[in-house]
Amino acid sequence: MLVNGKQGDLISIRDRGLFYGDGVFRTLLSFQGQALHWPLHYQKIQQDCTALGITCPSIAVLSAELDELLLEHPDAVLKLIVTRGQGTRGYTPPSQTAPTHIWDVSELPDPPPDASTSGVKVSWCQLRLGAQTRLAGIKHLNRLENVLAAREVCEADAKEGLLMNASDNVISGTRSNLFLVKNGVLVTPDLSSCGVCGVQRDRIFEWAAQHKIAVQIRDIRQCEVLDADELFLVNTVIGLWSIGELGDHKLNGQKWSTFPLSMRIRRDLFVQGE
Repeated sequence: MLVNGKQGDLISIRDRGLFYGDGVFRTLLSFQGQALHWPLHYQKIQQDCTALGITCPSIAVLSAELDELLLEHPDAVLKLIVTRGQGTRGYTPPSQTAPTHIWDVSELPDPPPDASTSGVKVSWCQLRLGAQTRLAGIKHLNRLENVLAAREVCEADAKEGLLMNASDNVISGTRSNLFLVKNGVLVTPDLSSCGVCGVQRDRIFEWAAQHKIAVQIRDIRQCEVLDADELFLVNTVIGLWSIGELGDHKLNGQKWSTFPLSMRIRRDLFVQGE
């Protein structure tokens, strides 16, 4: 772990990331000593910092630290956190702060054996995401909604859970972006009021444009999800998971068994090392 470029795992107890979740983060993979899609991740965290008025460390500074980590951890999950830095009691940010930036390192998880064949089991979460347009799309440090939803997923013995907002529009997974396939069209939820705009979501947009596949970004109801030809989830760590089962018998859970488009995307974009 690096804290402000130095080996260690300590920050001030007055860091605003700890006090208020006043910061942002992004997660990326290292594979064979290469940080996959690092420029895209930096662009996202820079945008998120700007949206919150936090000074983002330069790409030169972070890239040098990343190179140091890659020597020791050539295959790993890397998490970059940027907080507003230290402050005093009270919500009001100090007029001048030095941001704190942290690199955390974890082992690569083993993918579920059914992720690329029969698809994973996914549950519906009862928790509803709150609307906040000022924070929509930003991967900020206050993830309590996701923490509570993840407990529901564990209790359902599922690999991931789908979240809706207060208007019953489907938004995302607890840690992933959702895509539907219907009649050859990719459909993904509108994230203008809540949710996180992930790097892999953007990569799929680019892939679809290159292959002349239509993409719709709009509100999605639960019935549309259940009626989809294919469903899949993406994030940096899991890559792409097709959904093979959603819900349980009480929710009239539907099973999917073939995933032609999502498997094509998985092969093109999420084969490890590409």
